[in-house]
Amino acid sequence: MAGDANEEREKAQRFRDAALPYLDDVFTLARYLMRNAADADDAAQECYLRAWRHFDSYRGPAMKPWLLTILRNVCNAEFARRGRQESPMDFAEEESAAEVLPMWQEPQTSPEIVLLRQQDSDTIRKLVTALPQPFREAIVLREMNDLSYHEMAEVAGVPVGTVMSRLARARSMLRAAWNVAEGSTP
Repeated sequence: MAGDANEEREKAQRFRDAALPYLDDVFTLARYLMRNAADADDAAQECYLRAWRHFDSYRGPAMKPWLLTILRNVCNAEFARRGRQESPMDFAEEESAAEVLPMWQEPQTSPEIVLLRQQDSDTIRKLVTALPQPFREAIVLREMNDLSYHEMAEVAGVPVGTVMSRLARARSMLRAAWNVAEGSTP
């Protein structure tokens, strides 16, 4: 009995050390996929529960892509259960700007610059949220979670060429939407 308890404690410590550093990355992707903070919380929690249950059999790939793959499967299962592709609620509309972490951190020198950066951050967040799911997922995996093309392909379950194509198209769509949002000509 004592051996079983020690093994379980060791497993729990290994899991914490391996998986918890990626909790923010998992939650970020969950927010963009589920488009609702409460649903994202549930999806992230389910992701970690499934990862814990299968941790004994985990042999690789790297922990972060493995967790993001589990999360993606959790989100897809929830969409299938609901019988629709996307949740209508947008997390950007339900959370105040103060509760959402900025997409980048730079020194802030004046109130005007702070306001402009916050507006840009809000605009980018809304533009990313408005992308169709495969393109939104590609942007979040690459630009926010910093995954390689190969890791993105593992998470999405598609060839690397498809990942590259989706990412290029997503960037193009974001650029065009940014130009429209800023009143520029494309």
